[in-house]
Amino acid sequence: MKTLSISGTTRENVGTKDAIKMRKAGNVPCILYGGSEQLNFMVEEKQFSKLLYTPDAYLVSLDINGKQAKAIVQDAQYDRVTDKILHVDFMEAVPGKYLTVKIPVVTHGSPVGVKKGGKLQTKIRRLTVKGLVDDLPDHITLEVTNLELGQSVLIKELNYDKLKFLDPQNAAVVTVRTTREAEAAAPAPGASAAATPAAGAAAPAAAAAAPPAAAKKEEKPAAKK
Repeated sequence: MKTLSISGTTRENVGTKDAIKMRKAGNVPCILYGGSEQLNFMVEEKQFSKLLYTPDAYLVSLDINGKQAKAIVQDAQYDRVTDKILHVDFMEAVPGKYLTVKIPVVTHGSPVGVKKGGKLQTKIRRLTVKGLVDDLPDHITLEVTNLELGQSVLIKELNYDKLKFLDPQNAAVVTVRTTREAEAAAPAPGASAAATPAAGAAAPAAAAAAPPAAAKKEEKPAAKK
């Protein structure tokens, strides 16, 4: 997993008033837990631009007043109106201890169904997985080349020996959705490729054999004077 460095400062006071004051100064209240001790600290908001506003997953290298720790973001709270970061929870990555992380999904290949007019749709963009920090990948790669129209990749079909997927096992991660274009291009039920040209060829022949639609009436001989 990629690593991103962030530095912070220990909080002297913990409380709502102190948190409001920090946010006005451009800092974000944070907490680190999961290790030997719980630590409250603050980080400049601008340091979160790459960590939180990205589809990538990162292992964070924290430096809090000289204390070094590896961690992952467990939760982030945002203001409902302004979307400003209100609080960030970090889970310390302790060697030998399992972590629960959301890992982004990446697809590889061009599905057969897309070439037939379908559309590849990613239904779950980040999968929740459990594993040791050294076994956590940057992303979960899905091979989609052989997917036909209407086919999907389910979570239970993913094969990562050292990871446990915590989302519903029957959930579809990606699917090739049938579009109107694909439905229009599909042959009618029961029709075959050989039958279609023959039927089309029969029409001109039938038309040639048919009598004229309107025939002239036979003229009567003129009466003798």
